[in-house]
Amino acid sequence: MFAQQYEKYEGNNEGWSINANFGPTLFYGDIKQYRIVPLWSSYNNEMQEAGGLIVAKQLFPFLDLRAQVLAGYVAGTKLSMHQYFTAGFLDYNLNFKLDISELFKPEDQRIMTYYAYAGVGMIYFRTKKFSSPSNEMIAAYGYNSQGTLTKGTSEGVVPFGIGADYKVNYNISMNIDYSRRVVNSDKLDATVGKAKHDMYDYISLGITYHFRGPKDSDHDGVPDKTDKCPDTPMGVSVDQDGCPTDKDKDGIADYLDKCPNTPGLVQFSGCPDTDGDGIQDSEDKCPNVKGLAQFNGCPDTDGDGIEDSKDSCKDEKGIAEFSGCPDTDGDGIPDKRDRCPKVKGLAQFKGCPDTDGDGIPDIDDKCPQVAGLAINFGCPAVKKEVLKIFEKALTGIQFETGKDVIKKTSNSILDEVVKAMIENPSYNLEINGHTDNVGDAQKNMVLSQKRADAVKKYLTDKTVDAARIKSTGFGSTVPVADNATPAGKAKNRRVEFKVVFQKIELE
Repeated sequence: MFAQQYEKYEGNNEGWSINANFGPTLFYGDIKQYRIVPLWSSYNNEMQEAGGLIVAKQLFPFLDLRAQVLAGYVAGTKLSMHQYFTAGFLDYNLNFKLDISELFKPEDQRIMTYYAYAGVGMIYFRTKKFSSPSNEMIAAYGYNSQGTLTKGTSEGVVPFGIGADYKVNYNISMNIDYSRRVVNSDKLDATVGKAKHDMYDYISLGITYHFRGPKDSDHDGVPDKTDKCPDTPMGVSVDQDGCPTDKDKDGIADYLDKCPNTPGLVQFSGCPDTDGDGIQDSEDKCPNVKGLAQFNGCPDTDGDGIEDSKDSCKDEKGIAEFSGCPDTDGDGIPDKRDRCPKVKGLAQFKGCPDTDGDGIPDIDDKCPQVAGLAINFGCPAVKKEVLKIFEKALTGIQFETGKDVIKKTSNSILDEVVKAMIENPSYNLEINGHTDNVGDAQKNMVLSQKRADAVKKYLTDKTVDAARIKSTGFGSTVPVADNATPAGKAKNRRVEFKVVFQKIELE
């Protein structure tokens, strides 16, 4: 930024200026009254006057090199010692002036400038010291008696200060300045004391003339002959063509742009609407996601009237009661806590129903249509007499060796099974066929299926509904005894009956 301004500056301006200033001095040293005396008082002889010239060359927009000459007087009084001195001096130095305002805002945008400076130089002085105890002299506070005049002395001096500069017009400015000047000795008041360095303050008013280049009507630093926007308002930052700057290149000049560093839209005075939802980013709670005005620019993805930031289920339509989450079956339990979200149920069963009212929710009830016992997973207990029949059937049903033909000796026990099924219409039956491990395993699997099917056919021929029966062969895969003994093999060759209460799913 500074390099660009400096380049522009050199095209319009030689960078030289001269300043004349005038103001009072105030001494600090061994001979010093250190009390407040009104400026108009006849006793105030410590405040003297000085004036000077400054020639400056601008090195950068924020830095000047200055040569300063200051001539004047300093004086001091110490009533307790009946001492008074006055000294004429010539102070000449080089210093660097730092334009503090330039670091924050370019010159073409400022009327008032604030600066600080420091440097080194020399001071030449001659001091006249008075010392008399006369009451008349003390009362007069002027010491009219003759004093001792020292010879001319030169010492090093370090000036530093601050000031403010007001731009009157293109070439002229006025300034108020305060500086302190530290002398590298204790000789200025011709008295050696505790102070190792005498010093004095200089407060001045000044006027500066700047040697400017070609005419610049709008004072933007660009000559009228090359200024494409010669009527730019005072103080507005401009580019190399003299037109208002547009840092973000959005077609809106920075001084009219409320968001000059971010491309924006005219309707929002240059501020952006990143997500394009018609709500400018500064007022948009969700500036990177397209949203709705009613939610200050935040979205409602599932359209349930609850903004996403407050919606625990933002991809599913829900209700406010459950923070935007759904209750599909309307049972007062949100789906995410509902074990049966699509079937209306009870809170005590986490949203699942209990159709048969046995205290076991349908999802865990293997007999949901028939009241049962928890120990039987919701199914009722099978009658003891029926269980005895099925127990007899384990060994009572016999087949021709290696075949699926039921021996006639088995008919009596099968007829008892038929009678139990007819008398208990809620029973459904699973018939499971098993073999020992003799022979080929695959053939045993086929044989066990055929034998289970043969038993099913016997029952259905006796009027038991086929829809209530399912037959399955397991071959030798589920033994109940050791196949190493004849007795064990006999137990493994069996047909098992299992009562179920749910509907039989037939393949």
